[in-house]
Amino acid sequence: MERARFAHQVAEKRRLIKQYKMERERQQKLEEEEEIKRLRKELIPKAQLMPYFDRPFIPRRSKKQPTVPREPKFCIPRHKTIKCCRMSCNDMSGPSRLQHLPSSVEKAEALYQQRGQLKEEQLMKKIQKLVGEEEKLRMPIAQGLPWTTDEPKCLIKPPVKKNTIPIDLKLHSDIRAVERARFTHQVAEKGRLINQYKMERERQQKLEEEEEIKRLRKELIPKAQLMPYFDRPFVPRRSEKQPTVPREPKFCIPRHKTIKCCRMSCNDMSGPSQLQHLPSSVEKAEALYKNRILQ
Repeated sequence: MERARFAHQVAEKRRLIKQYKMERERQQKLEEEEEIKRLRKELIPKAQLMPYFDRPFIPRRSKKQPTVPREPKFCIPRHKTIKCCRMSCNDMSGPSRLQHLPSSVEKAEALYQQRGQLKEEQLMKKIQKLVGEEEKLRMPIAQGLPWTTDEPKCLIKPPVKKNTIPIDLKLHSDIRAVERARFTHQVAEKGRLINQYKMERERQQKLEEEEEIKRLRKELIPKAQLMPYFDRPFVPRRSEKQPTVPREPKFCIPRHKTIKCCRMSCNDMSGPSQLQHLPSSVEKAEALYKNRILQ
């Protein structure tokens, strides 16, 4: 049963794999056909317009004014610009403060530099932290002595276990293999006995046929046939018998059937005129029956 179930599972799995492959090939073919159709539609040769020979193309200068380059404006939030301005104003002293106010480009550059420095500092801190953690993991920490003893004690070794002896496992597959070998041997022995029985039967049949042929050869001895009479040849003659005279058949009907038929016909018919139309066969039968009784 397990072997049959396993074979059924393998066959079902193969069928599903084959079905999946066929479905995948079909989808691939459909996609290829759609792609070919799309390319055919796109690559349809279109008729090109004929150039105007009477009006040739002459390039002309554009009437638009050339673009004037402008200084870029970096958008900085208002609170940051106010903060930067206040810091710069506090740093400067005297009437020359207004002369050294930073422009928008300088402010943006200063902000970018500050942000870059902060990012670099954060990255360096992160790297240092990772390196320290790796060094800690590399350094083995020794276990200290207990507080009660100053010198280490030699601990008693645990008893050594004996080596485990492996047990001879009996797998189900090995048992099945032995049973299968026994079954195949029985099938082969049965087939050999059947072939031997057939050969013996054919040999007996051949011997019986040979004996029958020998017996028939002894019994069926060919005998000489009589010679015909050449001095008295056979001449067919016409028969002297009279030809047969045909007679009218006499159908004998039993009495109970004739009486029953007469009663049924009399009950069905009504009036004196219908009695004259009785069948002649019934009358003949009744007359014959009466004659026989009288005799």
